[in-house]
Amino acid sequence: MHISVRQPRIRALLAQLLAKGLDAVDPASAVRRSVRRAGEALHIGGSRYDLRKYRRIAVVGAGKASACMGIALETVLGDRLESGLVVVKYGHAVPTRTIRVVEAGHPVPDQNGQRAAAQVLGLAQSLSQDDLLLVLISGGASSLLPVPWPGLTLADKQKTTQLLLRSGATIQEVNTVRKHLSAIKGGRLLDATAARVVSLILSDVIGDDLEAIGSGPTAPDPTTYADACNVLHRYRLWRTVPSSIRTTLTSGKRGGVPETPKPGSVSFRRVHNQVVGNNAGAVQAVAKAARKSRLHPLVLSTSLIGEARVAAKVFGAVAREIVAFDRPVPRPACVIAGGELTVTVGGKGRGGRAQEFALAAALEIAGLRGAWVAGFGTDGSDGPTDVAGAVVDATAVSRARRLGMDPQKFLVRNDSYRFFKRLSGHITTGPTRTNVNDLYLLLVL
Repeated sequence: MHISVRQPRIRALLAQLLAKGLDAVDPASAVRRSVRRAGEALHIGGSRYDLRKYRRIAVVGAGKASACMGIALETVLGDRLESGLVVVKYGHAVPTRTIRVVEAGHPVPDQNGQRAAAQVLGLAQSLSQDDLLLVLISGGASSLLPVPWPGLTLADKQKTTQLLLRSGATIQEVNTVRKHLSAIKGGRLLDATAARVVSLILSDVIGDDLEAIGSGPTAPDPTTYADACNVLHRYRLWRTVPSSIRTTLTSGKRGGVPETPKPGSVSFRRVHNQVVGNNAGAVQAVAKAARKSRLHPLVLSTSLIGEARVAAKVFGAVAREIVAFDRPVPRPACVIAGGELTVTVGGKGRGGRAQEFALAAALEIAGLRGAWVAGFGTDGSDGPTDVAGAVVDATAVSRARRLGMDPQKFLVRNDSYRFFKRLSGHITTGPTRTNVNDLYLLLVL
């Protein structure tokens, strides 16, 4: 992990805190904590599965962590695992024995993802009621499993996804639309197979909402075609998405296209959805590490949502309160939050939600001695960039201005990546092969 901070002590402290957060949500470890085998008995969560009852055992999945999750399953199942296929983001593949790993596009789906998703669907369809299908789901799965509904093309979904990601829509709203354009999301993967299904889920969604994680391929979908239409209208995208998208959603709203499987459907009696890790685990690990470093930790939230620049104002207000009054936590303080912020893109710059948060926070803590703020994407990639996030201190604004940069203008242009490239404020990890939302830290020392 490389953190562009001039002070070695702060650089080492931030690296230690963030590393402990990542360690807590290591995908293979998360699977091993939830899955164990004793002879022919497979224990998953609180459930027991007699492997002698199943003719074939297969694994499918998608997400940035799915390959590492698969390695753990290969170890547990040994030669009982017949076959498998998981789809990961480019750069997130790891060597496996039985499970085939395919790399594909994220956050915008591509042809590799479409071909792999068709194979995932085909493998699921080949299984019978005498078989066991293990599904590995982690952040990014929705983009990595594009199976367009009949009448739609991959290009239609690509354009719609790009528009939604730039609109400021929440991930739940984005997935509401994507589920109703897909033949695999919103419980449709479960409907495609007769097998007994167990999904192991590394959650990147606040509240571990099963229908939202990876667009819930094995979970009931309470949203409707009408909801999907409303999302596009809410963000003024209805007229800008491809006409085929409008046609499909309108037909579904009128009953011309089958709805996604809903809560209460009998098919969900043969699925067990098990969350094996989430953002709360990462946040608690950071808090524990902070305490060991003789800081006073305060978990502000594990469900931080909203605009990145608005959240930065909250962190700025907390920083000022600590400096002035030693509350809500005394110095040396470490305030921690987890969640997933959004960015409504109005400019033509480049960045991500963690970097935009840090840039906005720089304006809030300017001149506040002893304060640092960091935004960090646990997957190692913040938006469409090659960095995990950024960190700022009380001098960031003045240093930027000495370089001829106006932080406010960079914020207006949504150009946080270039800002921190010039200011040397990036956090770089490369692919972490996990994903449990973001971590946001405030240090006041």
